Amino acid sequence: MTYALDSNIVSYFLKNDNEVKRHFQNALENSNPYAIPPIVYYEVKRWLRVRNATSQLQRFADLYSDSVKSDMTADIWEKATEIYTRLRLSGKPIDDADIFIASYCILNDYTLVTNNIKHFDLIPELTTINWKE
Repeated sequence: MTYALDSNIVSYFLKNDNEVKRHFQNALENSNPYAIPPIVYYEVKRWLRVRNATSQLQRFADLYSDSVKSDMTADIWEKATEIYTRLRLSGKPIDDADIFIASYCILNDYTLVTNNIKHFDLIPELTTINWKE
């Protein structure tokens, strides 16, 4: 199983959250690779740059360098439009970034690690896990 890390999980990791670090280490020990979705990369890096968090930028670069890399393909964008339409028509829209992350995970068959289960539970084909429970 490959885990895709949501922005909030990366943030906890960079803040040395013991619970997230323990889950992360456990995943690595069990040979579970991890990915950082391109949208998450953008969200985290912009946040760190605005704050001029130099040491965290380096830790994030190290974390990203060891991650599985997958591009945002046309199929992922198409899946995102399907999810957006379904959620919008059901009256339960969520942020575009979350839709892109979900689509990325679904089409790459990744399990999303997030502390934002409430939004992502609206997407039944997405597998999620919370390392903050």
